[in-house]
Amino acid sequence: MHKYTISSYLLAVTAVFLVLIFHLLPAALAGLAVYVLTLKLARHLPKNMNRVAQKVALGVVVVCVITCLTSVSASIWSFIGSSHGIAALLATVVDTLGSLRRTLPASVADVLPTTIEGLRQQLAEMLGEHVQKISVVGMESIKVFAHILLGMVVGGMAAVHHFREHDTAPAFIGALRSRLRNLTAAFDKVVFAQVKISALNTALTAAYLLVALPLFDIHLPMATILVLLTFAVGMLPVVGNLVSNTLIVVISLGVSPGVGIASLLFLILIHKAEYFMNARIVGHEVQATAWELLSAMLLLEAVFGITGLVAAPVVYAWIKAEAKEQGMI
Repeated sequence: MHKYTISSYLLAVTAVFLVLIFHLLPAALAGLAVYVLTLKLARHLPKNMNRVAQKVALGVVVVCVITCLTSVSASIWSFIGSSHGIAALLATVVDTLGSLRRTLPASVADVLPTTIEGLRQQLAEMLGEHVQKISVVGMESIKVFAHILLGMVVGGMAAVHHFREHDTAPAFIGALRSRLRNLTAAFDKVVFAQVKISALNTALTAAYLLVALPLFDIHLPMATILVLLTFAVGMLPVVGNLVSNTLIVVISLGVSPGVGIASLLFLILIHKAEYFMNARIVGHEVQATAWELLSAMLLLEAVFGITGLVAAPVVYAWIKAEAKEQGMI
């Protein structure tokens, strides 16, 4: 293996560790998303454009991609903060817990919150020291948003630079571009697979909430919002599924204990199957077996926490692509 290739691998490994250690994964994912989407859209541009026109067209594509991604993020944030979104779900959960207080033993009922503020306080207490790490308000959220925005800009600039002539590039730069090419290919495959997983999970949840329960004349409050929330948070491995499942079970208990138990059993089945669906679908895209991906997810989660869990499929797919390129497997 050439010394320039070895140097590019060392730099790539260092970059991965720095991204995970310094919590820059949102910025890295945002940048990769803009880069990949820009390259996909740019392929449809006319081939006979001069250099200046091509740069202008690519700039327009980058701006459109960043605008669309930002708009989607803003829409999700608006949905979370709206009176018909998470706020309404919290109100429904509090009402359900209030009705449960009258049927549960006093020792259990005293623990349940009676207001939305009480529910938020108990959630914060349960999260303990980790609440600062995942908080979506305050200075931390501003910093994360700034990182994501900068990541998008960097990804767009890298996409524009991608279409320049590289025939005379130094060997080391060529090796780095090879690492980037394999990374973006792995990212493209894994993200597409994760969308399919979230869509499948949402379809099963919608079939249960909007079809199966109404057949038995059971209409769960906020069912449509719960389905939309399931898809939105389904892009987050494990954590997102846990949030949506908890809300569905609590609201189901407000209808009847039997519906609550049925929802719990149904969602446990989905939750347990998601690990294997994740590994199987992602594994098909990157040509890796289920045990390989599960091992990578467990290892990176143990070392880097939730950040490592989210990054594991992309990182492993990238490593395997590099190993194949070098003829190691």
